Amino acid sequence: SLPPFPSIYLNVVNSICYKPHTALDIPVCPLIYSFRVGEMLGQLLPCKGGKVPRNPRVKTKYPGIYFVDSSAVGSSKPERVYYVLYRKDGKLIEEKAGRQFQDNMTPAKAAQIRVQRIQGDLPSNRERREEQQATEQIAWTFERLWSEYKKARPRLKGIRKDENRYLKHLKPHLATKEPRDLSPFDIDRIRISLARTKKPATVKNVLELLRRLINFGVNKRLCDPLPFKIEMPRVHNLKTEDLAPEQLARLFQAIEADPHAQAGPMMKMALFTGLRRGELFKLKWEHIDFDREFISIVDPKGGPDEKIPLNDMARALLESHPRTESPYVFPGRGGRQRTDINKHVNNIKQKAGLPKDFRPLHGLRHVYASILASSGQVDLYTLQKLLTHKSPLMTQRYAHLRDETLRRASNLAGDLIQETIKGTEIKGKKKNS
Repeated sequence: SLPPFPSIYLNVVNSICYKPHTALDIPVCPLIYSFRVGEMLGQLLPCKGGKVPRNPRVKTKYPGIYFVDSSAVGSSKPERVYYVLYRKDGKLIEEKAGRQFQDNMTPAKAAQIRVQRIQGDLPSNRERREEQQATEQIAWTFERLWSEYKKARPRLKGIRKDENRYLKHLKPHLATKEPRDLSPFDIDRIRISLARTKKPATVKNVLELLRRLINFGVNKRLCDPLPFKIEMPRVHNLKTEDLAPEQLARLFQAIEADPHAQAGPMMKMALFTGLRRGELFKLKWEHIDFDREFISIVDPKGGPDEKIPLNDMARALLESHPRTESPYVFPGRGGRQRTDINKHVNNIKQKAGLPKDFRPLHGLRHVYASILASSGQVDLYTLQKLLTHKSPLMTQRYAHLRDETLRRASNLAGDLIQETIKGTEIKGKKKNS
């Protein structure tokens, strides 16, 4: 039993506690038998309407850090629960920092949390709850996820292609939907719709973008992960293009006859160096070191910057290529970076009578690699470095050309051995006769 509480104090306590209390992160009771106002709360006895730690608070050597002896979750094992106490914006805030074993919490860690929350580097428990509630109230549709995805990755390679894929193929189906509303049937409908008119590689790129959007939302805690896996179509698009000597000769004739100042030299540069289409567009004069005979590839497809040798044919081409006021070797309109040249290189391809599916620039990169691989003088590791492939698996597609060269060399050795044996037998027969 408790002694009677003076009514005058009870009225004061009730008048305080019935008002919304924004300073504390624990429930406040309408009836409290004893309390203390100060920098720290005193011990509170059990009361109606709220939960207050029954065990006494124990101070630590760190200011504003104390713990309460409790039991581990799911067992009776003793465990300390650490709390932090601090002032922010004139308000006294007391909140839980973590449990000793479950959260691996120590007084030192709690002190770091307290400093971070005072400085604003770490939100308080209440701020985190309010932010979570606000997030839950907002519908994170795919349209909003895409908008946030673009803001978070403004310099992402291929963002323009991703935007086209989203606008054409995902937005018509999913713009107003949230990831939690997505079902395997929705994925199948998108896949089937695309497969009617698009290649398997396009279908895969669209579904990969969808998966990236969902993973982005999950990592940012904007949505929950899907309860099922998005199945990707199998794509067999490893295409190795090559040209016969007669086709190469016709190509060079068409290049010499073409009046465009950039298309022909770009096609030659792709054949002489194996540079990618985008790398040719971004190539600047400052990237070419004529003294050390290197070409710097800045921001390539494979990752970090690369260097490839400046061979004699590429050097002669660049030295004869006209320079303008633009920093780019093959500038576009107004001296800016070029973004397209398909029309002009396709004209040259048609005049040379090359196959319709031959890609004028990337196809010549394959021709460059095929010539080196079939020579038998370049190993696959060297070829990988020249092509700036990130993985040797990409270079493996040319292995059959090198194997064929080695097979011819091996057959040549066999033929030479047979000729030697035949010559020896003939000499023996002459001596016997």
